[in-house]
Amino acid sequence: MSSIEHGKRRLMGLTVAGGALASLRLRPAMAQAEWRPATVVRLINGFSPGGSADQLCRVLAQPLAARLGQPVIVETRTGSGGFVAASAVARSAADGHTLGLATMGMLTISSQLRGLTLPLDVQKDLTPICGVAGIYSLLVASPQAPFRDVPELIAYAKANPGKLSYASTGIGSAPNLAAELFRSQAGVNIVHIPYKGGSQAVVDLIAGRVDMLIGNLPDFLPQVRGGQIRPIAFAGERAAPELPDVPLIKQWLPGYSVTNWFGIVAPAGLKPDVLQAWSQALQQVLAEPDTRSRMTELGMEIMGGSPQAFRERIDQDRERWSAVIKSANITLE
Repeated sequence: MSSIEHGKRRLMGLTVAGGALASLRLRPAMAQAEWRPATVVRLINGFSPGGSADQLCRVLAQPLAARLGQPVIVETRTGSGGFVAASAVARSAADGHTLGLATMGMLTISSQLRGLTLPLDVQKDLTPICGVAGIYSLLVASPQAPFRDVPELIAYAKANPGKLSYASTGIGSAPNLAAELFRSQAGVNIVHIPYKGGSQAVVDLIAGRVDMLIGNLPDFLPQVRGGQIRPIAFAGERAAPELPDVPLIKQWLPGYSVTNWFGIVAPAGLKPDVLQAWSQALQQVLAEPDTRSRMTELGMEIMGGSPQAFRERIDQDRERWSAVIKSANITLE
């Protein structure tokens, strides 16, 4: 055999061997992309049937099932501000067949409140997968309130300290912290009236028993549309498409920005290939025009992003709300 032929055969052998090695290296990545659920998937919702959280779960469930080839069943377990459901998720097998819907408050606020005992450690017992929906937060007022915009609100509050009141869905809730951030930045004294839930707060707002509320648009959009509640300004970075002419709080308080959100979580210990598969499926569903349209109707906007991006958002919001909790001395003790 000539040296040339020998060289060719040796090169071919190296090429085949190299190809085999490359194939072996690629198999884990291919396996990650190929994971699919083997049976029914539970998407556990911890909030009332028919509410915005429940509706969001149902918006996501059907297209997720279509993409992954297994039914996605919305299971409702209410109680303890969503933590009954979160505990059920945390106790489930980390095999990709149980997911949960979590709020910003659950993942970034509750664990920092003194006097509140939680049934799980949200930082250790759950795997963040994707932030799915940002919720438009809106400052609204009673029709009887002595102001019609942010400058009038601030001016009245400064001239009449302690006379205005704001409602929240409870001490340490997202509306409570959003209003405390407003109070701090505006330099005003407004009395906090905590409620056990949003429904009674809205009833009292309409009746004039409380002056204002910074809350989630889906919770009172019908009352805003019906003229029972006065929209003052959006708390986030942009106005909702349903109310494009309503201004932003940050136009008068630079740097003020509050957006509540929902995210999808799984039990701790989720394998990388399972995490990647759910992340990809959620990104694809959130990119669908029908999903975007239905979420807009609910007063929400698409979030999306990788698991890493979601973890970073959680950490950023934890740090931000920690400062508000400390400065306002918010405690349940």
